Amino acid sequence: MTRNIIDLTDRKILAALQRDSTVSLDQISEAVGLTSTGCWRRIKRLEEAGIIDRRVTILNPARLGLSLLGYVMIKTRDHSEAWLEQFAGIVLELPAVVEFHRTTGGVDYLLKIVARDLPAYNQIYRRISQLPDIVEVSAAFSMEAIKATTEIPLDG
Repeated sequence: MTRNIIDLTDRKILAALQRDSTVSLDQISEAVGLTSTGCWRRIKRLEEAGIIDRRVTILNPARLGLSLLGYVMIKTRDHSEAWLEQFAGIVLELPAVVEFHRTTGGVDYLLKIVARDLPAYNQIYRRISQLPDIVEVSAAFSMEAIKATTEIPLDG
């Protein structure tokens, strides 16, 4: 299923599910003007096509005592698949890492982390910087989220 196959009704369904995946099928059906069966069929089709990847609960890090949000930028001199496999194995074991990206530009990898505080980040930093062939590890910490959303825009 490509973007061209998703019609306005599909977009409305996806928008409703992105806002709250626990919303009832009846509520979605009513909002988009379909029967429950028709709405259910569309949701199943979107799931089978991989457009709906999974349904999750988004936790509030601050309420869990994880008030430090940071972006860790990593440069390496080794760009082999073997090195990436080793690196990813270590990084993905760190519970503080909530996103892990291979990037273009001035840095090779970007990690989004949540941590209790700077000493907790320091433990993450030490673990990452021990890897061979790391050239540089730097970080930027968020002081305030101006707009935080997990929704993918469906109109453009």
